[in-house]
Amino acid sequence: ESVTAFGWLMSDMWLGEFDCVSPEVFHSVLGKRYPTFSKRTQQDAQEFLICVLNELHEGLKKVRAQLCKRCISDAKASRGSASETSIITQLFEGQLSYDIMCLECKTTIDRPESFTVLSLPIPSKRACSLQDCLKCFFQQDILTWNNQIQCSWCGTKQDAAVKATIIKAPQIIIFHLKRFEWQGKHKRKLSTDICYPLSNLDLSPYSSPRFCKDAEYSLCAVVNHSGFLDDGHYTAFCKHSVTKNWYSFDDAQITKIPNSTVQTDTAYLLFY
Repeated sequence: ESVTAFGWLMSDMWLGEFDCVSPEVFHSVLGKRYPTFSKRTQQDAQEFLICVLNELHEGLKKVRAQLCKRCISDAKASRGSASETSIITQLFEGQLSYDIMCLECKTTIDRPESFTVLSLPIPSKRACSLQDCLKCFFQQDILTWNNQIQCSWCGTKQDAAVKATIIKAPQIIIFHLKRFEWQGKHKRKLSTDICYPLSNLDLSPYSSPRFCKDAEYSLCAVVNHSGFLDDGHYTAFCKHSVTKNWYSFDDAQITKIPNSTVQTDTAYLLFY
């Protein structure tokens, strides 16, 4: 049902018969599965995005399974492939490898982990660049105290060094800028001005050269959040895939904007 509603929404948007299109039917259908987003209260766009991607993956994965059963005689093989892939995973899923080294015996293990959204820390409260956020995410961390690992070689818990590397770069990579942070019992929003490139974003410094050869990306969309934690407003900037023009989406207002205004200090999600 969610996939069908999303399909109708895409058709309405691309047919160009309306000045603006309301996603209310898709929102209503999704709200049945995820009641949190049916409320009239402020919700988190990143959490909503993950739910949308998961829902589309689940729905489209099942359709693919039915098609596979018709064309592949080995039912086990078809179920195995269908459970792993969909158009969502093909477009958005990447893979990290965490190199974890025991600081006592120097034994290193690799732990792969799939992702669809990378949540990046913001290392400065005033101004920084997207590269600064990426460097902070991919820097080596030391695990001590309660975060120690159980080393299979030593047979005991030990301090460890951990470092992430991209071993599979997705076609579309989504960055979530962690603007909301906890200070004790209080949550606050970081209004840091983050400079991000519109083109030629190079991820090769954080990628394994064996797996990621074409790791340069161009910006295609931005989700902005203005306001505060419980009283804010979401807008979007999207690049038209055919004309290459940028547009601002602010409720029912859709306006063409110059490239120079795509850079904003309210950016919350970046799509490359």
